[in-house]
Amino acid sequence: MVTYEPAPGGFPADPGTGDLRPLNEGLTPSRRVAAYDAPGGRPLAFLAPSISGVPLTTPIVERRAGWTAVLLPSANRRIAWLPAGGWATVALPDQLVVERRSHRLTWYRNGRLVRSWAVSLGKPGQSTPLGRTFILGRTPPPQSVYGGVDIFALGAIPDDPDAVPTGLRGAHIGLHSWYTDAALGKDVTNGCIRLTRSGQRQLLAELPAGTSVVVVDQLATPPPAA
Repeated sequence: MVTYEPAPGGFPADPGTGDLRPLNEGLTPSRRVAAYDAPGGRPLAFLAPSISGVPLTTPIVERRAGWTAVLLPSANRRIAWLPAGGWATVALPDQLVVERRSHRLTWYRNGRLVRSWAVSLGKPGQSTPLGRTFILGRTPPPQSVYGGVDIFALGAIPDDPDAVPTGLRGAHIGLHSWYTDAALGKDVTNGCIRLTRSGQRQLLAELPAGTSVVVVDQLATPPPAA
């Protein structure tokens, strides 16, 4: 079973890991669904209707006859192929794009820019993972340093789990605020994406689980002014 712990190995790499085309449809399992390494290939794990009590919605990235590929939870830059049945689809109108060089998060809805914020990202050795991921769910802030605002847990995990502090081992990459905005625009986090408290509250109010997040080094063309 794919859980909050790192997903089993053997799943294929995401062929569109840096693709900025919006993923506008998500898949929600209604029962345990076998996840395969290829259409008609080997079943390697199961996707359940929820992970750690949070209903699962994962973006659809590709379709072939009788098979649907989704971003794999609890893994970086991996997909899983699911056969027909045991799941439904939902619309996902939003997309978040994170640029590492310019330390900027941009929110799009139906392909149009909504807002853009300066963000803090992962420090050297704990860089925010590149590629496509998604909002897995939300959780209350475990400590006051998060500014008293809920956290979005993403489907991504640290690229080097051993590099993060012991107290954060097993945690996913998060999108969250902080008690101060002094470090915005810098590489200071343990891989998470940190933005203002007002920005985080707006995203929490607007974005559903399953919303895709793409982390790139830099956009070829900067987004329009917010």
